[in-house]
Amino acid sequence: MQNDILINWSPQETRVAVVENGAVQELHVERTLERGLVGNIYLGKVSRVLPGMQSAFVDIGLERAAFLHVADVWQRHDNGDAPPRKNEPQLPIEKQIFEGQPLMVQVIKDPIGTKGARLSTQVSVAGRLLVFLPQDEHVGVSQKIAQAERDALRARLVALVGDKASGGGGGFILRTNGEDASDAELADDIAYLRKTWASIRAGAQRLPATSLLHQDLSLLQRVLRDLVGEQTGSVRIDSREQFAALQAYGREYMPKAVERLQLYRGERPIFDLFGIDEEIARALGRRVELKSGGYLIVDQTEALTTIDVNTGGYVGARNFDETIFKTNLEAAGTIARQLRLRNLGGIVVVDFIDMARADHQEAVLAEFRKQLARDRVKTVVGGFSALGLVEMTRKRTRESLAHMLCEPCPTCHGVGEVKTARSVCYDILREVLREARQFNPKEFRVIAAPKVVELFLDEESQHLAGLSDFIGKPISLQAENALGPDQYDIVLL
Repeated sequence: MQNDILINWSPQETRVAVVENGAVQELHVERTLERGLVGNIYLGKVSRVLPGMQSAFVDIGLERAAFLHVADVWQRHDNGDAPPRKNEPQLPIEKQIFEGQPLMVQVIKDPIGTKGARLSTQVSVAGRLLVFLPQDEHVGVSQKIAQAERDALRARLVALVGDKASGGGGGFILRTNGEDASDAELADDIAYLRKTWASIRAGAQRLPATSLLHQDLSLLQRVLRDLVGEQTGSVRIDSREQFAALQAYGREYMPKAVERLQLYRGERPIFDLFGIDEEIARALGRRVELKSGGYLIVDQTEALTTIDVNTGGYVGARNFDETIFKTNLEAAGTIARQLRLRNLGGIVVVDFIDMARADHQEAVLAEFRKQLARDRVKTVVGGFSALGLVEMTRKRTRESLAHMLCEPCPTCHGVGEVKTARSVCYDILREVLREARQFNPKEFRVIAAPKVVELFLDEESQHLAGLSDFIGKPISLQAENALGPDQYDIVLL
């Protein structure tokens, strides 16, 4: 099915939407200040080797030194640059690198909190169709491609890689989106990757330590590399400057994608024109409405994502079984789209409405797998469990949309619920009694949210007065708008 790609660019943020039949299928966001380092290649300088931990710290010019473990060190041999043979023991890190040594490294994990970036000396460079392994001679094919086609694709790739005209040397892995590529397209990608690697090596010889040798492509460039294909109708961008930059990049590396580039000149923001911002707002909510009247409830946790299907107001035209079946069928397509839209990864558990008939279960599962097959990210789906649940996994490629755009609520701290005003009142009464047994102030002053204070002055006034008489101390109230619904303070006067 044909799709269109819309790009909204600003100096602080780039947003990309893939629209198919008027519905947003994917959203990608990259913020200038939060752009990751994964894939970047640096000429680092070893600052410290720790034999006891079999690791080292490498200065790559960041605020904190990056971490390199022995398992991520590419091991050289006396016979040249051949990779380690199978089952060959890894040399201790202190025998491979030393303090002060310049070292070409690639970031494989971004810095998190107080931890520095994680590095590898096993460098790889990603192209549109292939991944180049300059230190290896291995030729492989993505596991997402059907096993029956891998041997033929590998044979084609071996012939192209071994072609003297392509320069020779290095290993390659065919990416999933290169499955239907022609020999000419693969040869172009091989040439591009070898040209990029030559530039990286030249920089390593010319530049000082802690220099950036290669930066992974920006989101705009990745759009041309990864998202544009035969099914793409147009790529519209609302920035004249970035449109020119993309044209220049495309002409050099992806000529076929350039003809689909269009500059959006409308007065209204491009995302407003196509209702993308409203779609983003809906993608951040728990509830997703179905056209039939049913709805989904999406809950994302640390370990997994749960999706619950409900009939809602849909009563159907024939019988209850048909109502459930139609709702589940529609939900299967919507869930597949929501996974892409929200970029939900890891374990996903789907609770379809219970179906009595086995043929209905099989049809819903077949529809679900059919819709997931359109996903560029690898998914694995199981059947219905004994409890009627469908378990699946979707490979994590980047942060989910919710994690990128949102943070836990400062009031409920991500729980999604707060105590009722009455529960807070009773917490306060218990706390005042506890304080009265330890201290002997003249007065207790309760500072709480207005709703709690109102309840104390109305329905809970008798309990407050009774406690005051019991402890023999006056209790005054003070409403504070800045406090959350279940926050309070007790001041001893």
